[in-house]
Amino acid sequence: MDLVLTDLHVATMAGPGYGVIEDGAIVAGGGSAGDRRIRWIGPRSGLPGDGAVETRSLGGRWVTPALIDCHTHLVFAGDRSGEFEQRLGGATYEEIARAGGGILSTVRATREASADELYAAALPRVQALSAEGVGTIEIKSGYGLDVESELKMLSVARRLGEATAVTVRTSLLAAHAIPPEYERDPDAYVDLICDELMPEVAAGKLADAVDAYCESIAFSAEQVSRLFERAADLGLPVRLHADQLSDGGGAALAARFGALSADHLEYTSPGGVRAMADSGVVGVLLPGAFVTLGETQSPPIDAMRERGVPIAIATDCNPGTSPICSLRSAMMLAARVFGLTPEECLAGTTREAARALGLDDRGTLEAGKRADVAVWDVGHPRELAYWFGTPQLAELILDGQTTAF
Repeated sequence: MDLVLTDLHVATMAGPGYGVIEDGAIVAGGGSAGDRRIRWIGPRSGLPGDGAVETRSLGGRWVTPALIDCHTHLVFAGDRSGEFEQRLGGATYEEIARAGGGILSTVRATREASADELYAAALPRVQALSAEGVGTIEIKSGYGLDVESELKMLSVARRLGEATAVTVRTSLLAAHAIPPEYERDPDAYVDLICDELMPEVAAGKLADAVDAYCESIAFSAEQVSRLFERAADLGLPVRLHADQLSDGGGAALAARFGALSADHLEYTSPGGVRAMADSGVVGVLLPGAFVTLGETQSPPIDAMRERGVPIAIATDCNPGTSPICSLRSAMMLAARVFGLTPEECLAGTTREAARALGLDDRGTLEAGKRADVAVWDVGHPRELAYWFGTPQLAELILDGQTTAF
């Protein structure tokens, strides 16, 4: 049975000015579970009248594509709020790391946690995002840093997607930090990822992409190139944490390998922006990390606009540098801190976020796209980047079905 939604206003995000359809209607259905599509969308006056349908009025509400959080690290164990308190008291990140804190404290806790414990900790984060209208979430590994723990993280992420109505896309981020046992020989750790971990991940279909952190405190461009070449051999697309703390040529490196996205980008050069534009790489902005770390250099947004680089926005939800489990908050921060327009913020969490994940079946409301629809109690979709901490989601329809959250 088809679902017909009427008495609504649509921000399709498929055209200029939000792609608005006033007094619109949507017909959804026609497929098997997991692949229900929008069969028709347009002004209510043109609504086709054939077929068995369930018709519902949305009372004049606005609808948008379900939101997409295209960069998270939300599977982890442990707590780093104590480090946050220490930093506010004047301690530096380096001092905390030397005392046994920082990312390696999360690695220790994640290695020690069972898969069930990781799942139980992560599920409320998925539910919190869903309650804000998020229908697709990307989840990275990267807090295991050994074969067993990285596989465990990816398996938990897959389980979250199976247990909820949310679509979960996974990324292997084993090249997130150098584990302590490889501190003196990071190239050997890169060998482990390429020769053992990545083939096992590919064989088990545990990851949809390979990610890496290219930075002076993490992995070099040469090491990342080896990882990406191996990913290509295994048929896995790539993404990159690029130019967050320095201009290490990460954006250009991402472009050279045809990456889906380059994320962070605070120190990306004009040449890096040109390379991204030429290769169609999506720039993912992470304002939560920018604010949490007290950064002062913003990504080159004007240059990205000028060159036509697609701009996505994500939470970067993680325990250390972006303890934000609210995509709506990330939209608000992107507007206030980076100067994005409300339309850019909504496009960045729908259409462009889908591109950053290599998904062409969602992110806009058009015939043939997945029936993933967020229904809002707002007077206009610009409010979604305006209000902070205000629940405005009336209903979330994923795969043509109303979702409990």
